[in-house]
Amino acid sequence: MPQFHALAHQTETMGDSEELARECGAVADGFLSVIEEAARAAGVTCDSALVTSDYPYEAIIKGAEERGCDLIMMASHGRRGVEGLSLGSETHKVLMHTKIPVLVCR
Repeated sequence: MPQFHALAHQTETMGDSEELARECGAVADGFLSVIEEAARAAGVTCDSALVTSDYPYEAIIKGAEERGCDLIMMASHGRRGVEGLSLGSETHKVLMHTKIPVLVCR
């Protein structure tokens, strides 16, 4: 599992950034594999993509537009107040910057 500093405003890594990228990619691939298998088992078409970006909300919107998606589904951690403002919200940024409908699950 990737190693991160416990207390940091921005993600700071402990160790080599290339190693961290490989570890994070492996974890993400594992999540995507589980999701793809669940979709296959349910008879649902599933197309996944693993993309890294300094601006995740832009990558999410670009990916949805490139694939002709008619809906973006995202999770919300439900942070409110100062914590929500200081951490920012990729879901909120997607909501503010796309014309594609967004379904937010909490």
